[in-house]
Amino acid sequence: MTDNRIGCLDSGYPSADLITKALKQGIRMVTPVLLDRSAQAKAAEGFDKNAFTINWKTRQVRCPAGKTSSHWNPVKQHGTDATVITFSVLTCRDCPFQKQCTTSKTGRRMLTLRPEELHENLARARAAQKTDTWKNKYALRAGVEGTINQALDITGIRRARYRGLPKVRLQHAFSATALNVIRLDAHWTTDPLDRPRHSRLERLSYRLSA
Repeated sequence: MTDNRIGCLDSGYPSADLITKALKQGIRMVTPVLLDRSAQAKAAEGFDKNAFTINWKTRQVRCPAGKTSSHWNPVKQHGTDATVITFSVLTCRDCPFQKQCTTSKTGRRMLTLRPEELHENLARARAAQKTDTWKNKYALRAGVEGTINQALDITGIRRARYRGLPKVRLQHAFSATALNVIRLDAHWTTDPLDRPRHSRLERLSYRLSA
């Protein structure tokens, strides 16, 4: 399904499951997703999950040293499907990159993966949020949040003053109208936020020329 809608949310909402569900409904979520929480990713050293190549068909994972995993174990974690990938001790023990890859007592690397679709969607979301395009889109949310806060502070829209959906809908319409009037008044009587700023010397030259 082609994405035709965008949902801009804060960091309290995203998960691989929710991102995937939204995509199936034609919604692309622009929201900060949790980054890889492995020790390697947190330290920005060594090999995190992105350094491994996953072959979902053969159910094998290849490490940066070119070695292949030995076990592919589907499991349930906190009620969700996952797969635990394990490399052989014999494979990791003599690897020159072992210290960059794992700190486990057994000396071998293990990875936990979500199902393929969820894993790939989450990986794409993590990569996207590092781009300027994503950052520019997410920056628009600041204006929306400011408007919501202004509505709450000025109109008290958080609480319905009347009973019944038609009356509550009318309250929301009046609140939105009042908010628009207030914002227009602020725009006309004060300097708009997007008006270019000038130095005192420039302002003085404008007055003299006028």
